[in-house]
Amino acid sequence: MGSGKHRWKISIYRSTGKPETRNPNPPTEFICPISGLLMADPVIVSTGQTFERACVTACKTLGYNPILKDGSIPDLSIVIPNLALKSSIFNWARASMTDPPKAVELADALKLVRPAMAENGEIENGVLGELLIGRVEEDNRGSNLLEHAESELTRRQTGFDSCESLSGSFRKTPLALATRPSCYSSCSSSSELDAPAVGACEDGEEYVGKLRSSHVYEQEQGVVGLRKATRSSEDLRLSLCTPRLLSALRPLITSKYNNIQINSVAALVNLSLQKLNKVKIVRAGFVPLLIDVLRGRFPEAQEHACGALFSLALDDANKTAIGVLGALQPLVHIMIRSESERARHDAALALYHLSLVQSNRLKLVKLGSVQLFLGMVKSGQMPGRALLILCNLAACNEGRGAMLDAGAVEFFVGLLREGGFDSESTRESCVAAISALSYGGGLRFRGLAKAAGAVEVLRDVAEQTGRERARDKARRVLEILKAREEEEEEDVDWEKVLELGFPSRTLTRVGGQSCRNSSEF
Repeated sequence: MGSGKHRWKISIYRSTGKPETRNPNPPTEFICPISGLLMADPVIVSTGQTFERACVTACKTLGYNPILKDGSIPDLSIVIPNLALKSSIFNWARASMTDPPKAVELADALKLVRPAMAENGEIENGVLGELLIGRVEEDNRGSNLLEHAESELTRRQTGFDSCESLSGSFRKTPLALATRPSCYSSCSSSSELDAPAVGACEDGEEYVGKLRSSHVYEQEQGVVGLRKATRSSEDLRLSLCTPRLLSALRPLITSKYNNIQINSVAALVNLSLQKLNKVKIVRAGFVPLLIDVLRGRFPEAQEHACGALFSLALDDANKTAIGVLGALQPLVHIMIRSESERARHDAALALYHLSLVQSNRLKLVKLGSVQLFLGMVKSGQMPGRALLILCNLAACNEGRGAMLDAGAVEFFVGLLREGGFDSESTRESCVAAISALSYGGGLRFRGLAKAAGAVEVLRDVAEQTGRERARDKARRVLEILKAREEEEEEDVDWEKVLELGFPSRTLTRVGGQSCRNSSEF
């Protein structure tokens, strides 16, 4: 009888209400921009957009940054559960008598993301590694890094996407050629040629035995064999990166013998090329050892250590850990002081990726790196790389403040006025740095920009021939400067205020005593 009464109530509710529409269209904000489905487990990413959790995981697994309909590229490095939106979605489903959404499985999310990658001409990480191995050549290292710097500028996420005037600054899909450190090469190093050769073997236990041997000769054989085996075989990189082998390799990273240290760090670079290995290596405790190598006395080992940190920093899950473990300061030192071009370039690229994380930006600012990087730009020492890092640092309030204190606005405007950049990408990075400093349109930036004559210079950039991205950034900064001027003109008539004086106001002190706030004291 209870059940009958319950059914009768439902019948009355339906008959007395307005006609219901089955499965109405949900609000747009309830739909995942990647899957196009109603979200069951929505998460907010670093740049403020909300996606289905499985779709974010699928994009990170495949190394894919989706381009949204508005042209923005979300930063998927950090995800936070959007509990409020989840509750709204389920309440809407209940009210509209729609089946509640079910969480998307990772396998299904991968199937949804792959067609989008193919449509944008991108290749997932596993296939990409095989295609790039033959393209990263020792003699062409400089041009590869230039393409990397140019492409990474286009994918940089600074949290400005919520600002309409800046959200379209970085829309181009990044080039894929920047997934290898410059120390990785198909050519053998001198230390590897001098060491005894050993055939590659797929049995990880054989390498473990040699690496753990008490004889230096066998240790050297083990690291050289491991380096050669993992240089070109993706399958071996994955199968050999086990806790046992990493444990055996770890003490050799800081070996006192030159060839053993160099080849062990180089083998670690090869292992780190696979995305699935990057987090394993960091969790196995290699970052403090690589920092010791950076501070050591073997220049070639330092090159490979910079390459290893750059490769590990490509994984978003490692960025914060690498910064916490203390890699930022030695990387800055290598970037500025090292005599090795390869070490400087890989250190710069490692710092670029690490500075995509807010905590690392703050650490770099506290280390005084803003002044150091500005000095590098002034001296012409890797100005393109230094500008890219400065653009990242300008994404936080502390970084912008330090750059404004150091006279960055006047300096960047002067660079644009004088010209003479080593490449068009460096010129674009300079415009991007000014654009980053203009975020929020603060009075201080506006005053410094006016004093430096930024309006005239940026107007020239916006009208000249060159890259469309640089012209767009220049136009956006001009719009911000113009908008601030119009707001001030409308809000305050300074001449009238000076003529009439400031109106007096009655303020109440603690305890109820009043006082006059006027020109009378």
